[in-house]
Amino acid sequence: MDGRVKVVGRVERVDGRSLTYAEFVDRFMAPNRPVVLTGLTSSWRACQDWALPGPADRRRPDLGFFARNFPSPLVQVADCSTREFTDQKRLEMSMQEFIDHWAGASSGEEREGSLLYLKDWHFVKEYPDYVAYTTPTFFLDDWLNMYLDSHPVHRDPDIANHKIEINCSDYRFVYMGAKGTWTPLHADVFRSYSWSANVCGRKQWLFLPPSQSHRIFDRNMRTSVYSLDDDVSEKQFPEFSKTEWLECIQEQNEIIFVPSGWYHQVHNLKDTISINHNWFNAYNLQWVWNLLYEDYKVAKEYIEDIRDICDDFEGLCQRNLAANTGMNFYDFFIFIVRFALANVIELYHIQNSEDVTFSTETTHHFVYNLESIRNVASMMRTAEAFSSENVCQISEDNRSAFSDVKRILEEESFRRLLMSLSKAYGLINRGQRTYPKTRVSNQEGCLSASCLTSDCNVVDHITSLICKVCGPEDLVRLIDSALSDG
Repeated sequence: MDGRVKVVGRVERVDGRSLTYAEFVDRFMAPNRPVVLTGLTSSWRACQDWALPGPADRRRPDLGFFARNFPSPLVQVADCSTREFTDQKRLEMSMQEFIDHWAGASSGEEREGSLLYLKDWHFVKEYPDYVAYTTPTFFLDDWLNMYLDSHPVHRDPDIANHKIEINCSDYRFVYMGAKGTWTPLHADVFRSYSWSANVCGRKQWLFLPPSQSHRIFDRNMRTSVYSLDDDVSEKQFPEFSKTEWLECIQEQNEIIFVPSGWYHQVHNLKDTISINHNWFNAYNLQWVWNLLYEDYKVAKEYIEDIRDICDDFEGLCQRNLAANTGMNFYDFFIFIVRFALANVIELYHIQNSEDVTFSTETTHHFVYNLESIRNVASMMRTAEAFSSENVCQISEDNRSAFSDVKRILEEESFRRLLMSLSKAYGLINRGQRTYPKTRVSNQEGCLSASCLTSDCNVVDHITSLICKVCGPEDLVRLIDSALSDG
């Protein structure tokens, strides 16, 4: 890759132990800048169990440990030598088959160039009792995985199926690859943030700022550069030669924060095991909506010629969007309605609490979250999907999942989401790994970790503001009412 791209800078490195959450937000998350964080993985069980000691304190993967302890029936593996459409060819094999291949390739038994890279392994879901790591405080405000821990990503029976739900069960992954394995140029799913921690090994990252992303596409903005190692055609990609990149060499024990919309390509310079999360929250929620809207326009344009003969054209557009992007407008709206309600509940408890431990910063979290959701909901108001005619045609499961406020508040899945959000902010605000003051789970009462009142009336309060959310306009009204109460 050397000499093929113009590297103009390096990703900043910061000792994570010296950084507060507010500083991380101000310096990196809010301005959408990458950073390498050090000093945050020393207590991780994965760093002890998953690697063997090597020269100069450099660990190497303990493949035998994985074979003995994590005999996953099937894992998803990328063949780094074979392109399939816009990605590498994917295979499924047992963990033992993958390890046998890796060991054989390392000893020279396998053919040269057959590099397999285990990707997107849902390790936390498969082995929930094995606590390999603790998510650093900087990444706890993870709405995507909080939601998927208690909710399905799709509710429409025409979209949801077993394979999709498995693949969307969470966005917490383990990656394992030998020296030379790599990931093609891409921006992350949903234009989410991601963080990636090297348990062992070494990686090279090349980053392109979002302001230059158009330069890696062809004139029609349909096809993008696959690999920076290729001879990129100037005729097909006329702007590519103007791109300017940031580089990072990530060592073991280091965590890299990947902001929204930054295209990047990654190479394993040594045998590497990494832990990776994709996530989003109030700071990049608009990135998610913008991607959905752009992908929707493409899906709609593709089938525009059948609009007049299609009984439910908008529904077909939304099903295609879900298939292509992983989420559609209705899935996303259900998501933001539930996070709006959860944040309204948290803000209500702060505004009506006599607990002096609540800080201005705590209040700011929930106000900012609601303002961000309001901003996105405002942009959704003109979407054709939310016209009265189209809302009437969506499935009852979809419609009731965002419209019936009292029913949502009483659902166990929502209560679990609320508890996760409440605890996450408790940890962020207190800067510690335990939440000192939480109520016992009570089906009859409020489950906010900041509420200690047995007769909490937050449900009555919210339903007095609004009882039905029939579309984005109603969600904007709900948030305006909640914010004006303060």
